[in-house]
Amino acid sequence: MIDGARRRVGPRAVAAGVLLAVLTAGCEAVDDAVASLPVIGSSADGRLDARPGTPVAEPPAPGRHELEIGGHRVLLYVPTTATPERLSPFALLLHGASGQAEGGFRMWAPFAEGSGTILLAPESQHGGAWDVMVGGFGSDVAMIDEELAWVFERFRVDPRRLAIGGFSNGASYALSLGLTNGDLFSHVIAMSPGFMVPGDLHGRPPVFISHGLRDRVLPIDETSREILPRLRGEGYRVTFVTFDGGHSLERRIARRALRWFLDR
Repeated sequence: MIDGARRRVGPRAVAAGVLLAVLTAGCEAVDDAVASLPVIGSSADGRLDARPGTPVAEPPAPGRHELEIGGHRVLLYVPTTATPERLSPFALLLHGASGQAEGGFRMWAPFAEGSGTILLAPESQHGGAWDVMVGGFGSDVAMIDEELAWVFERFRVDPRRLAIGGFSNGASYALSLGLTNGDLFSHVIAMSPGFMVPGDLHGRPPVFISHGLRDRVLPIDETSREILPRLRGEGYRVTFVTFDGGHSLERRIARRALRWFLDR
């Protein structure tokens, strides 16, 4: 399938993904009030407009920051090496069923300073479920677009080292949003994903998938081993790493994924 070709995901595929995420990843029940999400701008197709460029605003000081951007909570880490004159790696990190930004942030937070990587961890608006899981791309896409634009206005982000990643439900969303915006994200990292429901495919970023062989929450045979041939069939270069463990964010695997991102 060529870049930008139509690849629509029907409601049954979305519903199946939602059901898998809710039943097996331990999400709280989603309120009926968020079953139909608002669509903002072009966000219904999952496309992000923000792009890195020349910074025009004063950046925050190095360190961890809890911010509110567009009325939404987000965590940011700024390494001391991030200056207006220097290109910096950047990663958008997505939480799982916890529904809190910390769930995504912890994936690479221990390594951010040493690797010189800027981290941004948003928080979904829907009680732990990203928009695509409860009705399709929409308000979370618009939120993330605004947060990315905020970062790109303040930091010189390296477009060759611009990742999206996550764990569990966040990994499913990283695959879905990352493949839809593969002309923005240079790398996609999915740690113990459950499914993927991308829109139209753009670009062909390399993909890193890891999964525990003894995962009872999102069993590997029903998730990553189903996702892997689909990705390779679409022409993606996939690094697939398994480990002897369950449904957990393994520090050594997270570090390996970071090295893969920085060295590839």
